[in-house]
Amino acid sequence: MNHTPPIQRRKSRRIYVGNVPIGDGAPIAVQSMTNTLTTDIDATVAQVNAIAQAGADIVRVSVPTMDAAEAFKHIKAQSAVPLVADIHFDYRIALKVAEYGVDCLRINPGNIGNEDRIRAVVDAARERNIPIRIGVNAGSLEKDIQEKYGEPNGAALVESAMRHVDILDRLNFPDFKVSVKASDVFLAVEAYRLLASRIDQPLHLGITEAGGARSGAVKSAIGLGMLLAEGIGDTLRVSLAADPVEEVKVGFDILKSLRIRSRGINFIACPSCSRQEFDVISTVNALEQRLEDITTPIDFSIIGCVVNGPGEAHVSHIGLAGAKTRSGFYLDGERQKERIDNAQIVDQLEAKVRAYVARIDKDKQIPVINE
Repeated sequence: MNHTPPIQRRKSRRIYVGNVPIGDGAPIAVQSMTNTLTTDIDATVAQVNAIAQAGADIVRVSVPTMDAAEAFKHIKAQSAVPLVADIHFDYRIALKVAEYGVDCLRINPGNIGNEDRIRAVVDAARERNIPIRIGVNAGSLEKDIQEKYGEPNGAALVESAMRHVDILDRLNFPDFKVSVKASDVFLAVEAYRLLASRIDQPLHLGITEAGGARSGAVKSAIGLGMLLAEGIGDTLRVSLAADPVEEVKVGFDILKSLRIRSRGINFIACPSCSRQEFDVISTVNALEQRLEDITTPIDFSIIGCVVNGPGEAHVSHIGLAGAKTRSGFYLDGERQKERIDNAQIVDQLEAKVRAYVARIDKDKQIPVINE
């Protein structure tokens, strides 16, 4: 089943972070950020590649010192995905990582000193085709903007962002993206809506400091979902106080739920009730873990009874409708003669899914089910 959403993407300029296109209708890129000490090269490389393995298109690495910049050189050489260097204040660090092949600079031009220093960084970025990300956070607005507005609001975040944008415009450097993040959902949404009408560069979405794995995922899904449904956003990061790999998973789940971008299995499962003919919850949890490596986008419905099971299975690539002892099994929306033994349900379903995905990957075409 493929319900095409009525989402019209905001038109924006195309930039490239390494080989990843951002903006102008390109697939919305999913990002995360390492939380290791950058000077611990082995740990950082391991985390970068774990994040990449989870599906991230881009990874950001904090580079707070010149020692970290030297470590970045070795991390970049071992990275499977483009890297963004997160830099504050010291323009020399930006010049050094540019020399070492960084794919994007996360640096606010107005915070790195006088005009000569700003121009040096912009010239280095221009020479090496390195884009810049301007990142504004509600928690760190300039003092005069705080005094002007009294408290953070959308206009305050956008005014701060436009100060940095104006610098790059003056230096004739258009290859940048912008974020205006806040931990408050409505504040972030307001700021992004305002900014979307002011510039044509790509927007990097995020609800900053969203919280722990559960609460942060909910807050991010609401805020980013509101913007994405309006066509706003070209790349995103879900900020969680959790393993960065979880940020990537939640990011793809948000895009998947909006039918914007699919990666891996879309599990459709009932919450279970007394009608269930097998343990739905443990079955779904086990299959999610076992099938985590699959990246082919398919719909897989697991319903514990015959009330809703057949209907969901009819519009799924693979479906299960619970019945006593042996449950009904569906492929591409069609009921199969074969049934699944409830006593061996996880093993049998895993085998069926892997066989189905192998066939799809070979044919290089995902069936459209009862559209």
